[in-house]
Amino acid sequence: MKQNTFLGAILGAMICSATAYAVDPGSEAPAFTVKNVKGEEVSLAAQKGKVVVLEWINFDCPFVKKHYGSGNMPKLQEAYTGKDVVWISVNSSAEGAQGYLSAADLGARASKEGNKASEVVLDTDGAVGKAYGAKTTPHMIVIGKDGKVAYNGAIDSKASTDVADIAGAENYVAAALDAVLAGKAVANAKTQPYGCGVKYAK
Repeated sequence: MKQNTFLGAILGAMICSATAYAVDPGSEAPAFTVKNVKGEEVSLAAQKGKVVVLEWINFDCPFVKKHYGSGNMPKLQEAYTGKDVVWISVNSSAEGAQGYLSAADLGARASKEGNKASEVVLDTDGAVGKAYGAKTTPHMIVIGKDGKVAYNGAIDSKASTDVADIAGAENYVAAALDAVLAGKAVANAKTQPYGCGVKYAK
């Protein structure tokens, strides 16, 4: 398990070493309109006045499997959507690339994985992912009620594929959400995301 942790950390570091923050905390969150797995339009504008989480997904990525297989991500989704947070899971995998699924298949897979997000949306052309500078799956963005980015980065402090690391990791997203919901500044607003590279269209 330790070897897997070590290899996962190296892989995460390799994938994310050149990450540039296209959307720094404090900046206005880029507007977007996409369709969810039911074919309905989902826009950021419609969430005005609410706290929003954007989570990049690829259910074939071992880092995503870590957080879904353990139940960690669904628990976070359920806990914070219960506090009126809008949680949007974004699939930016291009058609034909790893992680790509049709709307119907993505909806079925998300349900199978226990996803409890408010919305699961398709970003096949990568427009949303690129607007936010999403580099990995998972990559997490928290947007405050003021429409500005409050957090940009990793889900937690341990860049590995090892489920055993979850318990001892600092959950950056939970900390950011707790701060935002309490009307406080996020102490650690920008971290290095880790995971598999987003499979954008070439």
